[in-house]
Amino acid sequence: MQKTNRRNLLKLLANSSLGVMALGSSAACAPASASTEEAADSGPLPEMRMHVGCQHGGTGKDNLEYLARHGVYHMDGGSPKFIEGVGWDLEDSLAKKEACEQYGIKLAAYHLPLSSAGIDRVSTPNIMLGKSPERDREIELIQQMIEVAAKSDVRLLLYNTTIHPVLRTGRTVDPKRGNVEYSTWNYEEAVKRNDPLTVAGDVDIDAMYERITYLLDRILPVAEEFKVKLGNHIADPPTPVGFRGITRWNSPEVFTGIKRFAELYDSEYHGFNLCLGSTAEGLKDPKTEILPIIKWVGERKQIFNIHLRNIIGGWNNFQEVYPDNGDMDFVAVIRALRAVGYDGMVMPDHIPRHADPASGLQGHAFAFGYIKALIQAIGQE
Repeated sequence: MQKTNRRNLLKLLANSSLGVMALGSSAACAPASASTEEAADSGPLPEMRMHVGCQHGGTGKDNLEYLARHGVYHMDGGSPKFIEGVGWDLEDSLAKKEACEQYGIKLAAYHLPLSSAGIDRVSTPNIMLGKSPERDREIELIQQMIEVAAKSDVRLLLYNTTIHPVLRTGRTVDPKRGNVEYSTWNYEEAVKRNDPLTVAGDVDIDAMYERITYLLDRILPVAEEFKVKLGNHIADPPTPVGFRGITRWNSPEVFTGIKRFAELYDSEYHGFNLCLGSTAEGLKDPKTEILPIIKWVGERKQIFNIHLRNIIGGWNNFQEVYPDNGDMDFVAVIRALRAVGYDGMVMPDHIPRHADPASGLQGHAFAFGYIKALIQAIGQE
């Protein structure tokens, strides 16, 4: 497509109500960047194959009807019922799949019990604590869960390899967006708190990777056998080395950490739940630095899922905002994902909060429409 046609498309989109939602007032009025123009002119783009997804609300009737009303037909269903000492309940998993199919929704992913909640709040803490033989039994549970997912035709499992939970220092009110509250991280404020070490004590980068590879050495062959992809979520946020005793696997140089993790195994089932917000939190200039990361990981076919979360700020100091008013240019991001042939879900993530009891549903509805509009508009370029 010629530059003039592309600009006319964006101008047309920006002048419509859909375009205002999809691009945001600043992005809709701004000209395309040189890097965006060059990427678009490098040759014909692959067919647009990505789609909006969801990771919230579960597979109950109310949530499934909510998703269908908003045109969301792919989802992460959370996880099936847990049977103590066994793993996931296959019958419950199949029931979740059947419930989704009644609304034309594909149950595309589950979450393993290796979450961003930190080791104090997961059912398999010994894996990231590195405690044997306790972690071996927990890994056997993960192996069983991979098999259950496959038998339910769920081909993606998402997980975290963290010790600290998601770290934040407070909330910031934005009167220009109806007094919504943005989740905020400021490293200097965190240091002032002088919080103690976790039960894990001191864990350096080598110990962190020993625990990660101990896990993956034992579950990746099972994932390959059952053809289930494993997508790891970057630690949120990246932090300086040794913060509260822990060096996170993606810290302090985020792109370096991503490359190291990606190159651990040569397997089509080893990759990322690529959270753009968490990745941007470790960058000094998220708008420009996020695009080479997408290109590198995407060309390796290791992007399994996308969390479309925007921020204002970056390394050591940021606020989580709506997708249309952050520092990253999501028009350029969706183009970059299309250029590498990404064909998975693009999910809202960490929607800002408000006192209105309906704000969660409202925020997700806004984000669903924003993502769908971006995909539709850029897919026609």
